[in-house]
Amino acid sequence: MKETDIFTPDRKSKMYLHRVYFWTSTIINWQMLLTPDKYKQFIVDSLKHLVKTQKITVYAFVIMPNHIHLVWRLEAMNGKEAPHASFHKFTAHVLIQDLKDYFPHLLKHYRVEEKDRTHRVWQRDALAVLIDSRKKAEQTINYIHNNPMAGRWNLSDTPEDYYWSSASYYELEKDEFGFLTHYLEEF
Repeated sequence: MKETDIFTPDRKSKMYLHRVYFWTSTIINWQMLLTPDKYKQFIVDSLKHLVKTQKITVYAFVIMPNHIHLVWRLEAMNGKEAPHASFHKFTAHVLIQDLKDYFPHLLKHYRVEEKDRTHRVWQRDALAVLIDSRKKAEQTINYIHNNPMAGRWNLSDTPEDYYWSSASYYELEKDEFGFLTHYLEEF
């Protein structure tokens, strides 16, 4: 992997459209915010919407308790906003609102003193690594799908047993989510 294959998304990320990336977004301070299925569903709903409106193409994903991994292509700006920014903004909004409504005592973990916000869900340093070959795509998707089985997590016995992942799409040909595109369509 070359250093030029890695970037930290910013406002100039428009130039990264139409390229496939392995993307990792992490909850601020590694909080386990995404443990409830309800919160994982917020992530899925946002991805579905962005796929439906042709802002992204998703090839693989996994939602972990404190981070998400994606293999996706950013297709088009969402107005003046890059699709990953729309994803982060929407999911942060619904997660913070749900915390306010049902778990206000947890809000302190997401409190920030910034000009434009009082709470932050996602760390600013999302990591994106360019995927420019079938081999890289397959290695990355394998890593993503095996993440829930890692010793630290131990969330499932097999990749396809973990519901909040694209593993069953590839291993069992089950399309539980309705927004995935097979990576062979790209590579």
